[in-house]
Amino acid sequence: MPVALPFLTATAGRPAAGPRTRVFCFPHAGGSPRAFLRWQSSLGDDIEVAAFCPPGRDQRHREPRAASVAELAAGAAEAVRAAADGPFVFFGHSLGALVAFETARLLRGHPQPHHLIASGCAAPSLLPTRRVVETARLEGRAFTEAVGFFGGLPPEVVDDEEIAELLLPALRADFRMVAGYRYLPGAPLDLPVTLVNGRDDPHVDGAALRPWAREAVRPPQTHWVDGGHFHFDPDPTGVTTVLRSVTSGTGDADGERWEHVEVI
Repeated sequence: MPVALPFLTATAGRPAAGPRTRVFCFPHAGGSPRAFLRWQSSLGDDIEVAAFCPPGRDQRHREPRAASVAELAAGAAEAVRAAADGPFVFFGHSLGALVAFETARLLRGHPQPHHLIASGCAAPSLLPTRRVVETARLEGRAFTEAVGFFGGLPPEVVDDEEIAELLLPALRADFRMVAGYRYLPGAPLDLPVTLVNGRDDPHVDGAALRPWAREAVRPPQTHWVDGGHFHFDPDPTGVTTVLRSVTSGTGDADGERWEHVEVI
């Protein structure tokens, strides 16, 4: 079955290599879905990366941007229903983790979700954080400098106002989307949840992760990896190791074989 339009893959057009677990990846604020496609070579033929492209970006650049996290998740859930023809895993980073979480909520009862991996994201009940709300209110140079706290922006973007104004509209829109998020309590997810976070992340610490325990039937597993908020850039080994683990059955649906592991 072809992958639906909102998803990009590095395997499109290749002959099928047997049954695959698809990993639906959701980008961070201002992030490109194409960045996930570089992970494909590290994951082998039994895993397929499918990167979610939000409206208003990449091949969907002519579409209006989503106005809220709820709208973005609703579109993602519809696309997943159309594209999922086998077992799948959700992976999201920062804003992407929040969208993946809300998408998983909308897909309760779907027979094939295998796992949710949330990277660099405080528990949804704590969002939006004060820093995100304050950053979303800023304009121009003040916004660019505030965003630099999270990392991920090349110095030439931070230092050059013209480049910043050209490249940052999507990032600014995403920050405002997160700032407008309103968490609604709901039944915990009946699928395994794994949290991946950089040891040096200035934005998300252990206290910010603990309330994730209320969002799943089984206690989430936490992996601390080297790096900051963007711990997978330039080396995604910490994340791809977790992805291979959960898709190979190490984190089975009953949670019986899980152990706490720190990926170095």
